[in-house]
Amino acid sequence: MSLSQRIQSQFAESIAAKQAAMATMAPPIEAAIRLMADALRAGGKVMACGNGGSAADSQHFAAELLNRFEKERAPLAAIALTTDTSTLTSIANDYAYDQVFAKQVAALGRAGDVLLAISTSGNSPNVMTAMKIAHERGVRVVALTGKGGGRMGELLAAGDVHLCVPAERTARIQEVHLLTLHCLCDGIDALILGEDT
Repeated sequence: MSLSQRIQSQFAESIAAKQAAMATMAPPIEAAIRLMADALRAGGKVMACGNGGSAADSQHFAAELLNRFEKERAPLAAIALTTDTSTLTSIANDYAYDQVFAKQVAALGRAGDVLLAISTSGNSPNVMTAMKIAHERGVRVVALTGKGGGRMGELLAAGDVHLCVPAERTARIQEVHLLTLHCLCDGIDALILGEDT
């Protein structure tokens, strides 16, 4: 296979993954938009967490809400739990890496908030621990996963939302995750700005 063919294959796989996701994910994405918009309008916040590329997605999403996405609006309360190196390293050092997000959710989470829990495999121990603490605090969870949802899918409670990309390859899942985050941002803006119901 030539380099040009490899590139074209990557594009083709990405398009196919997005088309498959569109067929199954639109309804739960709408549910997640409504959950987050309701929380934000009620004075709550959205917290986001994940590891590696999912940490970057957490930060991207929080920035789009806190600053703006594509339209001018008031800032929305969002925080990525992946950015404070002093907090992350002190928790990992003093307790365990599994606690790096959970302790932040315990301190910052309030009933009515939403936790966006991101993991391509659905099996990240520290994200699952954060989900458990979120439930104890009355924080709803939106799980953004792939590969069938992993153990995170099993932890979801009534009122939570599962956004599971129907793909197995990590790169494809991450590409659909980014599109999903943009759908969330666009939908939240539409509801907050009164452009949709």
